[in-house]
Amino acid sequence: MTVLRIDASIQGANSASTALADLVTAELAAARPDEVVVRRHLGEQPLPADAWATAVGAGWTPAEQRTPEQAAAVALAVEVADELRAADAAVLALPLYNWGVSQHVKTWIDLAIAGGTPGDAYLAGKPVVLIVTRGGGYGPGTPKHGWDHSIDYLRRIVGEVWGADLTVIERELTLVGVNPAMDALAEPAALMRKEAEAAAAAAGRALAAR
Repeated sequence: MTVLRIDASIQGANSASTALADLVTAELAAARPDEVVVRRHLGEQPLPADAWATAVGAGWTPAEQRTPEQAAAVALAVEVADELRAADAAVLALPLYNWGVSQHVKTWIDLAIAGGTPGDAYLAGKPVVLIVTRGGGYGPGTPKHGWDHSIDYLRRIVGEVWGADLTVIERELTLVGVNPAMDALAEPAALMRKEAEAAAAAAGRALAAR
């Protein structure tokens, strides 16, 4: 089984989403150490922001007339799409930034779509663990309820457009312990962390059992 792992955090060693993805892949590796994990870290090695527009523009240009920049953008789009096609499963660690998906994630998604044909279900029927972390609280009754504009979009793209068999793991209040204004939320934050870690470990075991 080939597992595609996509990370998008800009927090380095402090990343909550990376830590959860590590739990998923650690459980998988413990049960099936020979599995291949293909990694792409969008936060550490971002895709070029202009590649999507260039690749789309190249679609209107005969291949023999494309500029080197257009040819490179098309090749990158196909590469990103092919990673999804080739994967038997995926772990996507995509934290919330500024109430939506990061520019890195949006570029990746747009390039993947540009690298195929309309309606390509790259992940049809494949198990995918989607991890979304949020620094604050966004549940009902909180001041920011309704401000998370990433999760529904990601469900739509990964689950509906790409056809994945989706497992979603969410963790909130990751900035507790970092932002002193959130110190009063330490108890619910600890519970959310514990629940998310348990869900990530279970998801990794479920991948191994496929």
